[in-house]
Formats: sequence, structure tokens, C-alpha cells
Amino acid sequence: MKPTTLLCAFAFSLTSIHAADDEGFVLMFNGKDLSGWVNANCAPETWSIKDGVVRCTGIPTGAMRTEKQYENFIMECEWRHLTSGGNSGVFIWGSPISAPGVPFLRGIEVQVLDHGYMKHADPKKPRWFTTHGDVFPIHGATMEPHGDHNGQRSFPSEERSKPSPEWNHYRITGNNGTLTLAVNGKVVSGGDKCFWRKGYLALESEGAPVEFRNVRIKELPSTGATAADSAPLDQGWKHLYNGLDFRGWTVPFGAEARWKTSNWNLKLEATDGQEGTPLWSEAEIANGEFIADFQLLKSANLNTPCAGFCVRGETHPAVLVGTGKAPIVFGPDKVKLGKWYRLRLKLDGKQATATLTETQDANPKVIEATLEGSTKGPVGIADFGTPVTFANFFVRD
Repeated sequence: MKPTTLLCAFAFSLTSIHAADDEGFVLMFNGKDLSGWVNANCAPETWSIKDGVVRCTGIPTGAMRTEKQYENFIMECEWRHLTSGGNSGVFIWGSPISAPGVPFLRGIEVQVLDHGYMKHADPKKPRWFTTHGDVFPIHGATMEPHGDHNGQRSFPSEERSKPSPEWNHYRITGNNGTLTLAVNGKVVSGGDKCFWRKGYLALESEGAPVEFRNVRIKELPSTGATAADSAPLDQGWKHLYNGLDFRGWTVPFGAEARWKTSNWNLKLEATDGQEGTPLWSEAEIANGEFIADFQLLKSANLNTPCAGFCVRGETHPAVLVGTGKAPIVFGPDKVKLGKWYRLRLKLDGKQATATLTETQDANPKVIEATLEGSTKGPVGIADFGTPVTFANFFVRD
């Protein structure tokens, strides 16, 4: 064998050793950066890694998910909270972006909760959570829980997790729609008939600093999950709002008091009824799609313009919520006050298709229209001088 051939064979051997250990597990982080993972809807500084430890600030509430989907697997990780009462989680078989009206991915959550959180429990009410490894579906997912449970939430059969700042070990097994969780060496909770049963895996940011290490996975043979059994594939969505500040947006001069960042929410707090300049994204869109969630106050007047979305730099809204003039209008017959809605606007040349979906609604409203003006530019949120809460801004070409 030539020296170069021997060297290549040695290098390949090293690669194989680092790719999978004797049990077939592969590390999900390389120890140096976050390669292989996608920041779903958090600020750039929310997630970091140093000396092999994945660190999360907990702000804003959101998730970091894998680039690829997984069907059947065994995932192991160690975690610890740095403060008492810290909250986090591992999302299993999740969606590529956050579900409508929430900062979380749709999927099955494996709870990562510190014992200090128990102070929020009401001893007079039925138990609805523990701090020892609950497993439950969220925001459209479903599951038949194992053992003691409340609704679809599976409670652990034993209390095995350790308090902050001690490390805990989770072993999560997902196979053919059945999910089990072992806490510090023993299976304690889980569920059957999970829907979906193929999707993205994610770590959760939820208000407190948390660390993960030794995150590894072993994929198991497929059991034929169909597209209907699986989360949607990533379509190249980029989130526009980081949950901390207005990086990526242009706040109108003099309107700083009207627009506020509030964790995963972005709020228009104007109450004067006077129309202001739109809040514009720095990102531009030509042919592509735009997503935004919004919630009107229960006191809003839908007989006037309440909320609006501008596209391609045109100051007149292309999509209007309430009564008024725009190419696309979702009037009082299509919107309920106090509910979260997801607007999905598809642009193709001058043609626009807007889909408005209430949270968990199976019957979206669809309107098509022809737009005038520019064919490329930023997206904007109109200011009609009435309070509106926004969230989950995504764009893709």
C-alpha cells in the first residue's frame, strides 16, 4: 500500500471513530460551534457552545432545532439549570418553525424543569405538571400517554431528577410513534401513537439559563413514516424578529414609544387612533412568502382598520384587517377579537395569495389579489394607532 493510501485509510478510520462510537451513537454537536442546528426563532446570542457545553440564555422564548428530520432514534443528553425554577425542554418530531400564536415548535415536548418551579403549583387544584420528566404533545400534536397522566400529559412513575445546579441524564427513545423517557437511568414516562412521528429535534429556550452536554443520537431503522405522519420539511424560512430588539427592522423616527419588543412578541402600543409610518424590515422580498402572527385586543373595533401588512416597500397595506381599502381585506366576518391568527402571504409577480388561519383552525380563509407598485422591497407592519400584538415573522424567497 502506498504511503498516501495508508494515510487516507488512517484518516477515514479517525472520521469513522468520531462519527459513531461502539454503540452506534453520533454526537449532535461538534463541540466548537452550532453546525447542524438551526436557530428557529431566537436571537443570535441566545444559543452558544463552549468546551462542548451548549449554553442557552433562556431569552427570548423559542427553540434551536436540527437541520435534518428524524424518525426512529435513541437520543441522550445531559442538562442542568443554572437557576432555581428554570424551565426548558427537548422537542421531539417538531415542526420547522414555531406554531401559530406561540413561540414553540409543534411536536412532543420532553420537559426539562427544575424543582424550584413547583412554587407555581396550586395545591388545591389537580396535579398538572411535575419536575421529574413529563412528556406531552403541544400545539396540535397528539399522543396517548403512558401511566399516570393529566389529559395527554404523561407523568413520571418515579421522581428521579436532581435540582439545580446538578446535571441530569435523559435517554429519549422514539420508535414507530412510541416515545419513552429515561431519567437518570430509568424509564419513567412516555406515550404511544404520537402524531407526528417524524420531524425535527429541538432544544428549548424558556426564560432561564440552561446548559446541555454530551448530546448524542443513534438512528434506528425506519418504520415507514409517510408524509402525512411527518412534520413539514423546512422550506427555507428565515425569522425576522429576534425577540430581544429591533435588529433587522427600521423603527420610524419619533415612533420609538409606539413599538415595543416583548420577548417573542412585538407590540404596537399606540392608542391615539392616528395612522403612523409602517415598521419596515431590512430584508426584502420579491417572489416568495411572508408569515406573520397577530392578535387584536378584545376591545378593538373591526369597523375600522386595525392591523395591516405592507409588502415591497409600498406604504399602503396590501393586507388589511378590519374595514377599509386594500387589495386584500379580512373584515369582521373573518376575524375574531382576542384570537391569534397566522397570515401567510405568497407573492408571485403582481399576484398575491393571502391565507389567514386561526390557531388550530382547519378552515383557513384564502383571498387572492393583484398588487400594484414595486416588485421587490421590504415588508412592513402598518400603524393605525391601535394596539396590536405581533409574533413569528418569517420570510423566504
